[in-house]
Amino acid sequence: QVQLVESGGGLVQPGGSLRLSCVASRSIFVFRAMNWYRQAPGKQRELVATITSGGITNYADFVKGRFTISRENAKNSVYLRMNSLKPEDTAVYYCNVCWGLDGYWGQGTQVTVSS
Repeated sequence: QVQLVESGGGLVQPGGSLRLSCVASRSIFVFRAMNWYRQAPGKQRELVATITSGGITNYADFVKGRFTISRENAKNSVYLRMNSLKPEDTAVYYCNVCWGLDGYWGQGTQVTVSS
């Protein structure tokens, strides 16, 4: 079992920045990759960014150049730095890992981009 707890969401104006955090209940060394997803109202959940245990990152086209995913193994944490936020980035953001045959999700953190 793995518990994931996200934090850092909030209301921000267009062009602003936020940093999301996700803390895992166990060492993240065991996870081959950690992911951030998001789900906007009325839309399907979509993959935003991935970071592997070796530090390789991958981003959805719609966030490339604006978002940065990172990890801090000593704190069992993964982060998502979001810059140049747009109204279309408004969504609930979820942390996700796969371990064995199971996938684990946090409860999500709301990000709202609005003036």
